Amino acid sequence: MDLTPSALECALIFYSTVFMDLLRLEQANLHFGTHVLLDSVDLQISSGQRLGLLGRNGEGKSTLLKILAGDLALDGGERWLRPGTRIARLEQELPDTADITVYDYVADGLAETGALLRRFEQLTSSADADLVELERVQHALEAADGWQLGQRVESTLSQLDLRRDTLMSSLSGGWRRRAALARALVGDPDILLLDEPTNHLDIPAIEWLQEQLTGLRCALVLITHDRRFLQGVADHIAELDRGNLTVWQGSYEGFLNHREQQLAAEERANALFDKRLSEEEKWIRQGIKARRTRNEGRVRALKAMREERSARRERTGTANLNVDTAQRSGKIVAELEDASVVLGGRTIIKPCSLLLQRGDRVGIVGPNGAGKSTLIRLLTGELTPETGTVRLGSKLEIAYGDQQRSTLDPTKNLIDNVCGGRDFIEIGGRRKHAVSYLGDFLFSPQRLRTPVGALSGGEQNRAVLALLFSKPVNLLVLDEPTNDLDIETLELLEELLMEFKGTVLLVSHDRAFMDNVVTSLLVLTGDGSIEEHAGGFSDWEARGGRLLPLDAMPHERVKDTPSPAPAATAEKSPQKKLSYKEQRELDSLPADIEALESRQGELETLCADPAFYERDPREVKDLLAELASIGGTLEEKIERWTELEERA
Repeated sequence: MDLTPSALECALIFYSTVFMDLLRLEQANLHFGTHVLLDSVDLQISSGQRLGLLGRNGEGKSTLLKILAGDLALDGGERWLRPGTRIARLEQELPDTADITVYDYVADGLAETGALLRRFEQLTSSADADLVELERVQHALEAADGWQLGQRVESTLSQLDLRRDTLMSSLSGGWRRRAALARALVGDPDILLLDEPTNHLDIPAIEWLQEQLTGLRCALVLITHDRRFLQGVADHIAELDRGNLTVWQGSYEGFLNHREQQLAAEERANALFDKRLSEEEKWIRQGIKARRTRNEGRVRALKAMREERSARRERTGTANLNVDTAQRSGKIVAELEDASVVLGGRTIIKPCSLLLQRGDRVGIVGPNGAGKSTLIRLLTGELTPETGTVRLGSKLEIAYGDQQRSTLDPTKNLIDNVCGGRDFIEIGGRRKHAVSYLGDFLFSPQRLRTPVGALSGGEQNRAVLALLFSKPVNLLVLDEPTNDLDIETLELLEELLMEFKGTVLLVSHDRAFMDNVVTSLLVLTGDGSIEEHAGGFSDWEARGGRLLPLDAMPHERVKDTPSPAPAATAEKSPQKKLSYKEQRELDSLPADIEALESRQGELETLCADPAFYERDPREVKDLLAELASIGGTLEEKIERWTELEERA
């Protein structure tokens, strides 16, 4: 009997190994009061899958992530997790800026072993360490395979260009997000959950994050409002809508076409159902004679139709955004002539001349710290230039929404914040009830008395827009208006800005949003220079434009910047002797290098075989990637061994 597995059996074994389910939700139900978040939802997360999770603000996307992570229990249904599967989460909020080092923060991602590594670091760096405790910690690390995990921490820090001894409190938002990603990755998760990972990142950091995520082997589930980022990362899309979850295999753009067809089919089916229900209701209301002879089965069917109609959850309405445009401003809105800005002895903006005219929609882009907010303050007259002049146009009515939402008082409710406590508000010369006006921004009457500080990020952003649009304006200044908004509200905001008759100044890291709104760009390169370009962000990219990160790690010399030459008479500083940990590292490096060289030889022999490229494309790609990675790791190990050997 031939026991050789067939090609089909081999393929099935390979598929089940590579694409096996790691986590499943089966008939999952979750209700908050009368609000249905999950209604008999099924979902499978497979290894290597990259799932983008969409849905309106308040539909329960973040709640679903908590369920997947096991932090929130279901009301009904089952959550199944493959034994041994590791899950890590990247929270929407930035990590706390505590006075701990990046190494300690990232090592904490290893739980108990991370705590041991942190303690070992503290003891070995102390001159009067408790040797008894040091021995205890060392034995505990050996028992938990802590040395290998410690190497993983070091490797992750190196991969993400993080300096181990830098304090978290000294990092910018972008670098703190990078440290949070390192903390999530250090545990080598099988599933990585990400909630709005692009928040607080500038465009170079977003591009970097996209590259990192697409190179990971673990499964991803991410929530993001950045459509271009979503298109570049996700290979599956899931939409949470009225308690139902629809999963689409393919890109975000493909999903949009699929959803449009589904919604059209749903509307046709609902219209046909409503027509049949209306005919049955008309029949049941006929006279006495008809009721005597009516079909009892038909009556029962009508009752079932009524119940089905009452149980139908209507799709959430769309926001109705309108700007109350003030009288036209002068043709010239703002003009800079050789204007410069110097803050704290640093030149933020070099002498430049700009002209902003009525009707312009100008996007301002640049890495974090390049001076985007400073330029806005200069163009709106809030800031006096160091040199040159700023001339503002006539009849300006300015509305400014900053990304910190400082125009809102978190202790006051929506009515007080947006309408000043009044029941009516005047929009375009007409009085409108506050409940109706805030309803245009998707706020239910029950939310109007809620303190703004208790609202979600998306709701707070809608509140900022409601406040801005409640007053006559002809110059609209928006600083990161897309944060936390769902994609459909983003698209409506785009339409509003394109129809707005006034002038728009827009700071955003959302590249798709910029493409759809602005007609020109002001690009801040980071050295104080400002470049003007016609068209949107993609137009600028197509002409070779590219933003480079500005905020290097604290205490780290920016690459390509030559260090000052040492004085000829300077004495060579004495080298510090190896610490206990460094001596252990030196002892282990020869074996590590030998193992890497051996594996490198195996892979080179394998790849040289003519039949190598007849293997499964995924396997070929993984082996080539491993070979490339080994080369870099081997070089680093040899350099490290040479450095330690010289100091030993």
